Amino acid sequence: MEKNLAGNTLIVYAYVVGENRPVGTRDVMRGANLSSPSVAHRHLQKLEELGLIERNQYGNYLLKEKTGVSGYIWVGKTLVPRLLFYSFFFIGAFGAEIATILLSYLITGLVIETSFLFLTGMTAVAMIIFFIEGVLLQKKIST
Repeated sequence: MEKNLAGNTLIVYAYVVGENRPVGTRDVMRGANLSSPSVAHRHLQKLEELGLIERNQYGNYLLKEKTGVSGYIWVGKTLVPRLLFYSFFFIGAFGAEIATILLSYLITGLVIETSFLFLTGMTAVAMIIFFIEGVLLQKKIST
């Protein structure tokens, strides 16, 4: 079941999953780059209410359920924006288009039309946009 996580709560959740051990509020404050232990505690409470983490007998929090997050994919213990995967698709397409253009210089009779060059440019723009947006999303959750 996919939970609606966003902002600092998502950052805290990604931190708890990545640590893979019980964490206290001060650990979360430092690891998620939050302003105070009380802010960390509030986000931990939200995650506990969602049933994603639980508190142990020592007052530390640990992962109870690893759930899907809208717009992201889990790669091991790391949350990666889907936009990065889309950019990899366009990187591959762009590489194939560039290889085709280079082959046109080596193979006599292989002519590249202007429309193909235009589409190659569009692929490059899409690749750059998806990559930049994916990196910016990754930086948000990595703090």
